[in-house]
Amino acid sequence: MDSMILKDCILCPRECHVDRTAGKKGYCKVTDELVVARAALHMWEEPCISGEEGSGTVFFSGCALGCVYCQNSNIAKSLAGKIITIERLAEIFLELEAKGANNINLVTPSHYVLHIIEALNISRQKGLTLPIVYNCSGYEKVEALKLLEGYIDIYLTDLKYMSAEPAEKYSNCKDYFLVAAGAIEEMVRQVKEANFDDRGIMQRGVIVRHLTLPGYLEDSKAIIKYLYETYGDRIFISIMNQYTPITKNRAYPELNRKITEEEYEELIGYAIEIGLENGFIQEGETALESFIPEFNGEGV
Repeated sequence: MDSMILKDCILCPRECHVDRTAGKKGYCKVTDELVVARAALHMWEEPCISGEEGSGTVFFSGCALGCVYCQNSNIAKSLAGKIITIERLAEIFLELEAKGANNINLVTPSHYVLHIIEALNISRQKGLTLPIVYNCSGYEKVEALKLLEGYIDIYLTDLKYMSAEPAEKYSNCKDYFLVAAGAIEEMVRQVKEANFDDRGIMQRGVIVRHLTLPGYLEDSKAIIKYLYETYGDRIFISIMNQYTPITKNRAYPELNRKITEEEYEELIGYAIEIGLENGFIQEGETALESFIPEFNGEGV
C-alpha cells in the first residue's frame, strides 16, 4: 500500500491533508487503521445485487460525508467496529465467497481505497472470482476512482442532492452535486454497459440510488430527470423510500418523519412519465429499523 498518499490524505473531496499514518483522523474519523463493523450475507440490496443467496457485504467504519440523518451513524460517526489487517480483509472476501455470496459489496469504502486494492490483489491471487461492488455516497474524487479501475465491477452509488441548500444543510458539502455528477461519469466510463448472468444477478454496471427525503420532492424529481437525460438506459436508477428518522432530530425537525405514500407515488409516476424503465422501486414497509443491520462484528 502506498502509505505516502495517507501521509497527506486527499483521497476524498474533503482533502483534509491529514497524516493518517501518524494516528491523525481525517474528516472520515479514521486513521490509516482498517476498521470493519460487519461482514455477512446481506439480503436487502437491489434484487440484482442480493439475489436469493445474498450480497457479501463488508461494512467499513468511518465516513467522509457525515449526513445528519445517517442510518448507520453508529459506524459512520462513533466508529463501532474492529481493527483488522489487510490480510484479514482478503480472508473475509474469500469467506464470503465460500458462503455463497453473489458478490463482494464494499459499503462506505472511500477512505479505505488503498487498503481495498491491496486486499483484492491478495484475495484474487487466492482464487476470488466474485464481482466487486463499490457501495458509496457519491461524494467521491474522480482521481481516487481511477485508482480502482479494473478492480470494481459494479458501482452502487448514491446521488443524494441536486440543490446546494440541502447538501450544505444536511451533509456540509454544498458542492455535492458537482462532485457526485463527475464521479458517476467516471463510474460509467469504467464499467460501460450493464451485464447480468443467467440468474439476473448483475456482473457489471452502474446503479445510482436516490433516497427521497421528506420535503424535497422537487429536488428528487430533478435528480431523476438529470440521470435519465444524461445516461438513459446505460445505468439503473434505484428510487428509495426507506428514509427512517431513527431518533428525533431537534436541529432539523423537518426530517422527523418518513416520506408519505403520496410523495413516493408522485415521484415514481414522474419517473415513468419521463420514460424511465431501468429502475428499482421499493414497496411495503421498507422504512423500518429492521432493514438496518446490527453492527456487532459478525464475520470480522
